[in-house]
This record gives sequence, C-alpha cells and structure tokens, in this order.
Amino acid sequence: MSIKSPVSVLPVPAFSDNYLWLVHDDRHAVVVDPGAAEPVLAALEANQLALSAILLTHHHADHAGGVPALLQRFDVPVYGPASEAIPTITQRLREGDTVTIDELSLTFSVLDVPGHTAGHIAYYCAQNDWLFCGDTLFAGGCGRLFEGTPAQMVDSLAKLAALPDRTQVYCAHEYTLSNLRFAAAVDGDNPALKERIAVEEAKRARNQPTVPSTIGLEKQTNPFLRHTDPAIVDRLLSEQRISSREPIAAFAALRESKNSFR
Repeated sequence: MSIKSPVSVLPVPAFSDNYLWLVHDDRHAVVVDPGAAEPVLAALEANQLALSAILLTHHHADHAGGVPALLQRFDVPVYGPASEAIPTITQRLREGDTVTIDELSLTFSVLDVPGHTAGHIAYYCAQNDWLFCGDTLFAGGCGRLFEGTPAQMVDSLAKLAALPDRTQVYCAHEYTLSNLRFAAAVDGDNPALKERIAVEEAKRARNQPTVPSTIGLEKQTNPFLRHTDPAIVDRLLSEQRISSREPIAAFAALRESKNSFR
C-alpha cells in the first residue's frame, strides 16, 4: 500500500507582488486565486502535479484572471463567492459552506469577509491551521475598501482574528515591509512590532517570502487589528484624524492614512 504524502502549500509568485497558492500532496493540487495561468502551469509541470480544483476569494483580475486558461487545460470545479460576478465559478459559496477536496483529504470552511470587495470570502482549513484570505487581511495590514465599509472590514477582520493564534495566514500579496513601515508610524513603541520589522526585513534581504504570517503575530503587530489600542488611538487624536475614541472611526482613520502613506 502506498503512503500518502503530507499536504503542503507552495507559493507561486506572479505579477510584481502577488502570491498564488498551490496546496498539494506531491500528486494533486488546488490553486487559490490564480490571477495568471502561466506561473501556475509552470509550477504544476515542475512539480508533476495534477490540478484538482480552483478556489477564488474575490473577483479582481489579479486573483481570478487566470481561470479561463487553466480551464482550457483542466476540467475542474471552480469555487468562489456567491455574490460576485465571476462567470467561471461552478460552485458558489457563502459563509457556513464547506469545500472538500477528496484528492487531498482536506476540508475548507467558508467565511464571509466583505470590505475589500462586497462579496469577498476566505477559506479556513482547521485540520492544518491554514487561512487563505485573499486581500482582506495582509501581513501587517489589510485590503483597501474598494466596495465595502469600514464597519464591514472591522467585522471581517474580527472574524479572522478570532481564529486560533497558530493559524497560518496565506494572504495574496508581498506588501509586508510597506505595511510594517506604516505600522511603525502609528504604533512605533510596540516592541513586538520592532522585532517583527527586523525579522521581515531579513527575510526580504534573502529574497524570501514574508508570508505566511500567523493570526497571533497579526494580533500583536497589525495596526488594523489593534485599532482600539490606546496608544494608537491617542496618536490619531493628537493628529486630529479622529474626534472621539469610537472604534469604527479609529479604524477608518487608519485605513485612510494608509491609503496616502509613502
């Protein structure tokens, strides 16, 4: 009897700063957010993997644009958000749904996490402590509010922050150093943040990905998960970016500040 290989996650770089994720067992693979087909096809061939399914978190082209070309090569199901107009989706998902990949013996729970887009979803695999969250939660940051409201994003981030601290956060972009520069500007006295900046800068100097992160690390160092921290709120008040300590207002001010941060 053959011994089944453990399942692992392979980052596939694309564009200037995207990560497309291949979840595989050395034979079968699932790709998360394939914005481009070519790097996925190259990774499948290099690792001798057969594609079994496609998981999408939201409709932006750098996350879903490669699906048509992949479907020309592979007849596989495409899972994605029920409320977003992605024509290639074959199985539409909402919070409470699950996705089981028989070839990998994996099950993902679906979470609704609107904010970046109106119908954004995330995939949580409890058995492996994996979270694929697209552009909702980043290492050190969060997505821009293109379609949702600050209140929606606060709720979505709180939902992700409630996952176990050991949960590995597979976000979709290498934005970490930029995010942490902003974090230092608003939360500069945070010792955990100072330590993280040194660690992540060393990774990038070695051309290594800074992701996955963990939920525990994000709760310690990500200002968008710390928007009610007194030191951050005091800074926002002193800079007259907010007029009260109301949490949604503080989050909105942080997100607006990040939009123009250089």
